[in-house]
Amino acid sequence: MPRMLSLWLDFGAKAYECEKAGRQDRSQMKTDLAKINKAITDHTQLLAPYQFLTAFSQLISRICHSHDEVFVVLMAIIAKVFLAYPQQAMWMMTAVSKSSYPMRVNRCKEIFNTAIHMKASLGKFIGDAARLTDKLLELCNKPVDGNTTTLNMGIHFKSLKKLVEDQKFSEILIPLQSVMIPTLPSVPGTHSNHDPFPGCWAYIAGFGDTVEILPSLQKPKKITLKGSDGKSYIMMCKPKDDLRKDCRLMEFNSLINKCLRKDAESRRRELHIRTYAVIPLNEECGIIEWVNNTAGLRNILIKLYKEKGIYMTGKELRQCMLPKTAPLSEKLKVYKETLLPRHPPIFQEWFLRKFPDPTSWYSSRSAYCRSTAVMSMVGYILGLGDRHGENILFDSLTGDCVHVDFNCLFNKGETFDFPEIVPFRLTHNMVNGMGPMGTEGLFRRACEVTLRLMRDQREPLMSVLKTFLHDPLVEWSKPVRGSTKTLVNETGEIVNEKAKTHVLDIDQRLQGVIKNRNRVKGLPLSIEGHVHHLIQDATDETLLCQMYLGWAPYM
Repeated sequence: MPRMLSLWLDFGAKAYECEKAGRQDRSQMKTDLAKINKAITDHTQLLAPYQFLTAFSQLISRICHSHDEVFVVLMAIIAKVFLAYPQQAMWMMTAVSKSSYPMRVNRCKEIFNTAIHMKASLGKFIGDAARLTDKLLELCNKPVDGNTTTLNMGIHFKSLKKLVEDQKFSEILIPLQSVMIPTLPSVPGTHSNHDPFPGCWAYIAGFGDTVEILPSLQKPKKITLKGSDGKSYIMMCKPKDDLRKDCRLMEFNSLINKCLRKDAESRRRELHIRTYAVIPLNEECGIIEWVNNTAGLRNILIKLYKEKGIYMTGKELRQCMLPKTAPLSEKLKVYKETLLPRHPPIFQEWFLRKFPDPTSWYSSRSAYCRSTAVMSMVGYILGLGDRHGENILFDSLTGDCVHVDFNCLFNKGETFDFPEIVPFRLTHNMVNGMGPMGTEGLFRRACEVTLRLMRDQREPLMSVLKTFLHDPLVEWSKPVRGSTKTLVNETGEIVNEKAKTHVLDIDQRLQGVIKNRNRVKGLPLSIEGHVHHLIQDATDETLLCQMYLGWAPYM
C-alpha cells in the first residue's frame, strides 16, 4: 500500500512539473495520470477504510500535493478514513491542522469540511478536538522557572480542566499505543467489517491535579489523564521538539514488529521492539505515552557505583576530558587507566536484584539480550544516534530494553562536535548484563535474525522510509551550514537532496555495504560478517575512547 501510493503521488508531482515546464510529452502524461486517478478512485470505493490506515500518515504528509486532480482523489481517501475512524484519524491529523504552513492548514480544513458534509455530527467533535489541542499546546509551552517542580492543573491550566469536564464536551480517545496502531485481519483479502481497533477504548474524562515538571533541558511536563474506564493514564507533554520524526519512527518500528511476528525464527525468539504512542500536536510540541516501570541505564549504574563508593563526580570527569585534537594514544590512556578502573562492569547486579528467583532472572536477561539486539540493528540501519544512558531504559518487570528520543536519526550523530563513531551502544556494562557469554550466543543470533529479516524485507521497508522524503520535516526545511539547497515548491512540499542521500545510505546498509566517512570499504558483507563487523566496532576501545564524555563510553 505505501509503495503503490508513493508511485501514484510521485507520478502526479512529475506530471505537474511537466505541465508547468510545457514539455512535449505533457498530454501523454496527463492522459496517463487521468487513468491512474480513475483506478485509485475506483479502488477507494472498493477497499475497506482500514486498508488505507496502514499508510495514513503518508497520505497526510502529501496533503500539499501540487497537482489539483491528485489532491481531489487524496482528499476523498483521507475523508473516507476520517469518517470511519474519526477518533484515531483526528489525533494523526492534529499536527497538520496546527501547521506553520498556511497551505497545509487550509487543505486540512477542506478535508474536515468534506467529512462534516458527509456526516454533520462530526462538526462538534472536530471543534472540540481543536480546542483541546490548543489548550494542550498552551500546557506544553507554559514557561517554568528553574526551581519549580510541580504545577497545579486547577490553578495554572483552569481552562483545560474546565473544557474537558464540561458535560457537553465530545468523547475524545486517550491516544494510547494499544488503540492507535491498527491490527490487520489474519487472512488476506478485503474484510469490509473488520475492526482494526479491538479492545476497550478509554476516553478523556478529566485530568489529575498535579503537573510534574521533569528536570531535563526543555522542561517537559508529566500529566495524568483520567479515563472514562476509571483508570489513570500518564502522558508527557514535550515542548520545543519536532516529534513528527519520532512518530514516523514508531510506525516504522511497528512495521518491523509485524515482520518479526510473521517470521518463524524471530517469533520463536520473541523478538520485538518496545513502542509507545507519540502524538505531534504541531511542528514543535507533542504528547508521548509514558512507559511505566522503567529505569534509565545511567541512573541504574550511578546508584550501583555510589553504593560501592567508586562513583566519579562531574568535576572529576571534567578533568579527564581531553580536547578533540588530542592524540589517540592519549585518549586511549585516559580511557583505560583512569575511566575504566573507576567504572567496572556491574550491570548484571541489577538483574540479580530485580529478578531474585532463577526463572525470572533467566527470562529477564534473555529478554534484555534480544530486545537490545533488535534495537541495535534497527538503530544502525536508520543511523540512530545519541544513545546515552538516559535514552536507553530498562523495564523492571520484564528486563526489556526500551529506547526513547529518536531525534538524532539518519547518522546526524556524525555531524556533532564530537562525532559519534560507534554504530550503537554496546559498552562493557551492556555486555556485562548479557551474562558469561557476553555478545556470543543469544545477542549475536538475535542480531543476525533481525538483520536477515530487514534485508529480506528491504523493498517494503524502503518504501516506508521514502515517505520521509515528502514529510516536510522542519529540520530539513531550514538550510544548514554548508551547501545543501532546499527547494520548496509553491505548495510547501519539500524536495530535498539531503533526504535522498539519507535514503540511499540506508539502502546501502541494508545491502551489507560498509562505509567509512562516505567511502565504501570492500565488498558487501554477508549477514554474519556484517553483524560481526558491527559488534567489533561497537566494542572497540579505540573508537569508544574518542566518543564524547557525556555519552559515557566508560559506563
